Amino acid sequence: MRILVVEDDIKIANFIKKGLQEESYSVDVTHHGDEAIYLAQVNPYDIILLDLMLPGSDGMDVCKSLRTKDVSTPIIMLTARSKLEDKIDGLDSGADDYLTKPFAFEELLARIRAQLRNKSQSSAIIKVGDLTIDTNKREVRRAENKIVLTVKEYALLELLARNAKKLLSETIIKDNLSDMAQETMSNIINVYIYRLRNKIDKGFEAKLLHTVRGTGYMLSDEDV
Repeated sequence: MRILVVEDDIKIANFIKKGLQEESYSVDVTHHGDEAIYLAQVNPYDIILLDLMLPGSDGMDVCKSLRTKDVSTPIIMLTARSKLEDKIDGLDSGADDYLTKPFAFEELLARIRAQLRNKSQSSAIIKVGDLTIDTNKREVRRAENKIVLTVKEYALLELLARNAKKLLSETIIKDNLSDMAQETMSNIINVYIYRLRNKIDKGFEAKLLHTVRGTGYMLSDEDV
């Protein structure tokens, strides 16, 4: 699981990062609102922890911007603002939860787990065009035709599907798929993309798996 921490207080950001890493989460940190908007669009995060008082775009603007750009990653706001109207504004801006400082780290972990459960329950079935992925059963079908994938092929396809219409670089893919990162073959991602393309696109007029040469890969039912 990968988490983005957006916090301008370096001491607090480091404290949260260390605690999350001890719980086996992968953590990225930024101290700037505008950079948070960029990172959340190019990386497939599972949770965003968002402070309100930030240089550049503040937390409210970051949240509104991400929702406008169709970034659906769960957002938990972390802030010293404890007034009811602040909480309402935060949730109305697109946040999924709101936790006031100071907070017990155990409570933050519990809220993260709750958001991950909600995300898992709501995204059991992923559809991209006529491609359907049942993530609970790990079954893949295209136009009702069952597609048999290896473990690594399935992991790559699910990552692309959860980030449909987003361009994922090889670096991002390897950051999220540890098995791929451990491979010694330099073109391992390209090899698995080739295998997936033969299984999900071969024989179909509409192609779903796209390669942007020198940039990355995308699963989309629209032309790239």
